Amino acid sequence: MRSIQRTLLWWLAAGLAVGIAVATALIYGQARQEANALFDYQMKQLAAALPSQFSAPAPPPFDSGSATGADLLHADEDVVIHIWDGSGRSLYLSHSHPALPPQAELGFSNAQTNSGEWRIYSVQLGPAVVQIAQPMSARRTLAAHMALRTVAPLLLLLPLLGWLVWLAVGRGLRPLREIASEVSARDANTLAPLSVRNMPVEIAPLSDALNQLLGRLAHAIDTQRAFVADAAHALRTPLAALQLQAQLVERAENAEARQEAVGQLRQGLERLTHLVAQLLTLARQEPGAVPPPHEPIDLRELAVGVVADMSQAAINRDIDLGLDDKAGSQATVRGDADALRILLTNLVDNALQYIPRGGCIDVRVSEIAAGVELAVIDNGPGISAAERERVFDRFYRVPDAPTGGSGLGLAIVAEIAQSHGARVFLEDAAPGLCVRVVFPVTA
Repeated sequence: MRSIQRTLLWWLAAGLAVGIAVATALIYGQARQEANALFDYQMKQLAAALPSQFSAPAPPPFDSGSATGADLLHADEDVVIHIWDGSGRSLYLSHSHPALPPQAELGFSNAQTNSGEWRIYSVQLGPAVVQIAQPMSARRTLAAHMALRTVAPLLLLLPLLGWLVWLAVGRGLRPLREIASEVSARDANTLAPLSVRNMPVEIAPLSDALNQLLGRLAHAIDTQRAFVADAAHALRTPLAALQLQAQLVERAENAEARQEAVGQLRQGLERLTHLVAQLLTLARQEPGAVPPPHEPIDLRELAVGVVADMSQAAINRDIDLGLDDKAGSQATVRGDADALRILLTNLVDNALQYIPRGGCIDVRVSEIAAGVELAVIDNGPGISAAERERVFDRFYRVPDAPTGGSGLGLAIVAEIAQSHGARVFLEDAAPGLCVRVVFPVTA
């Protein structure tokens, strides 16, 4: 498992090491330039300080053993001094090695010898020519010593800097450890938001995201608890009715009474099966459930299939069920085909349950400016304006609702529409009810 603290320490240590190395290289380059300027100046001063006898027309042989000559020319053993007269006769050579170029180039120049690179300064003093040479290694050594003396305090402070970096990183990551401790100390029932007081700006997004996740979990758990409570309440009545009908079957005195009791028991089982199926459908449409992938769906083709499946139930109730296909063009939406089929089936089934015999139900699919509209229109009694908001609540039924329903049909429609980003509208059809489901425009 990766450690943020260890990663930060490694990167900071590497950054410090690279920074010190770069600083050392820059200091060494600057020190070398200063050493070159200093040594060149010394070579000029040394040439200017030579005895004036070299500027005479016929200089006598130079005596290096004299006090002045010995002190001047042997002051630095790394410096080579070569003096010759105008005819090319050597007057003085302080060192036999290295061999300097026989022809002097006035001013400063560099020469490569068998002992390395040398810096040469040549100047003419009267009839005499003076060459002063110095190895470049001496300059590099001096520059390295200067750079080392400059960087040495940084190297000595490196342990202190490392300790300060380790302390700063540890203090900076303390809020993460506090959040981890607070989360690990909680149980499954503690979903209160985390404390965000004095939270660093960099940690605030993480704490906010955790609080949002805890909020969603709390909402999902509350919804699940409410669903379980509603389901238990909804199943209690039909189960009690089934138990009573089973007792009636046992107590039947003749075959006719037993057959009637068995028929009532069968109807009770059908209602219970329908209720359980609706509860399972509602559970799959809960906000916390994993939604299936949405795919392009031709809503008109889906409506044709639902109308065909529900046509026999409409014929049994003497109801005219049809599809209004005036538009004729495809109406494509993105969604789950099974969920949308359940949505339309519930709308049609509700209309079949509420309108009287001989009524009419029209299913219409059309393209509008806001997207695609799916409408189910009937000529039944409709729903009063005061009840239209409550009919989407689970297990709620209008006072004059027919027996056998569970109050989950429109609740399932609302959940499916919400999961598809659609909106449901209940409107008067004069007479009857028009249920419009408007889907957003498909990209």
